[in-house]
Amino acid sequence: MPPTWSNPLPASTAPLPHGGSLPTLGQWWEQLHDPLLVELIFAAESVSPTVASAGARIAEARATRVSAGAALIPNLNGQLSASRGNSPTSGFTGTSTTATDGVSTSLPILTTGQAALQSSWEIDLFGGLRANRDASQARLAGADAKWHDARVSVAAETANTYLAERACRRQVVVSTSDAQSRAETARLTDLSMRAGFTAPADAALARASAAEASGRLTQQRAQCAVLEQTLVSLTGIEAPLLRAKLEGAPIDVALPAVQAVHSVPAEALAQRPDVYAAELGVAAASADAGAALAQRFPRLTLQGSIATVQVRAGGFRETLDTWTIGPLALNVPIFDGGTLAANEAAAKVRYDEAVSQYRASVRQAVREVEEALINLRSTDDRAEDADTAVRNYQASFDATQARFSTGLASLFDLEDARRTLFVSQTSRVSLQRERAEAWVALYRAMGGGWSRPESIATTAPAAAPSSP
Repeated sequence: MPPTWSNPLPASTAPLPHGGSLPTLGQWWEQLHDPLLVELIFAAESVSPTVASAGARIAEARATRVSAGAALIPNLNGQLSASRGNSPTSGFTGTSTTATDGVSTSLPILTTGQAALQSSWEIDLFGGLRANRDASQARLAGADAKWHDARVSVAAETANTYLAERACRRQVVVSTSDAQSRAETARLTDLSMRAGFTAPADAALARASAAEASGRLTQQRAQCAVLEQTLVSLTGIEAPLLRAKLEGAPIDVALPAVQAVHSVPAEALAQRPDVYAAELGVAAASADAGAALAQRFPRLTLQGSIATVQVRAGGFRETLDTWTIGPLALNVPIFDGGTLAANEAAAKVRYDEAVSQYRASVRQAVREVEEALINLRSTDDRAEDADTAVRNYQASFDATQARFSTGLASLFDLEDARRTLFVSQTSRVSLQRERAEAWVALYRAMGGGWSRPESIATTAPAAAPSSP
């Protein structure tokens, strides 16, 4: 890992929100002082199929871990059996009579009952069962990390959609003001034309400009409606209720100051659940390779049982207590057509694949953090310029409109000033949205407040084993 980020933010900026304490998701988003965003994120998490699926995989991995651990200890089975019938057994007085060729034969009624405990145990000579247990433990921890990663993804997606909807509403305000201004210009120009002071061509131009602005406003409102429906789908909140909540929330969302990442890349990436899950994937694949190798060596099993047998026939009753230790069996693979060797080779290939995926996830994580830092710094540097542009274009438009109303400026001059003002206002809204997306991207790239569980450690080897 590189010792520092290639594009660090100025040291004078505020520290990363988690400040080393790694707060919960809600605490991160509460920096925006927008309760509706926090509410939408938790609503989205509660109904997200991605989060639910990740939770189910945790339960599945936990069950597999229990099963793999149980294979290391002896198992015990209870058995109860009973039978009743007659058979030609000497030494008993007749209680049932049958006739064969005219000769009577006495057969006893025989009742047998048995209660037994049977146990078997595979002695883990070469560590195959322990490797399976370690692989299951690593996959359980990895499933838990992926669940957190799913929550981070859902939170980021919801926040991006919400902030995009807020930006869309700000653009509606800009488009509404532009449409109203153009409509008023068209009305005044039309009156001037009827009075004979303005050419019909100028009136037509004003009407066309007003129509264009009206269509643009309609399109912008439709885009906001689409984003609103996306939030309905993400959160599961009824559309009328969500619309009312959005109407009551402020459209201007003040983002925190540009965040500085003071930790080195290796420390920052340790906070990412997806990187941790990929690391655990390597450990699990390594343990699987060890388990596959152990299958090529002898397997030792021990069995035993204790039982009580009761026999009744006529007036006879007898109880017998029995116990057995053994057999102690050694299973030595001699020839299997190369199956076990092929399984071992496949496990090692899967290990190499997991290592490659882990390295790729680390590189991707570094890239995402770097991109988020670059975009945050860029948008922050451009914000002041965008505000200055809007402020001066507004002053230019106001002056041109005043000259137009006194006949000192043409309609073409007014339309050109209005167009540049609209473009600058739209660019500022787009920049605000871009900055919000970069801030959310940094949240996600830094792990979304997830903390690496140092207490969870697997005993799987760090590399594919080459010996039992």
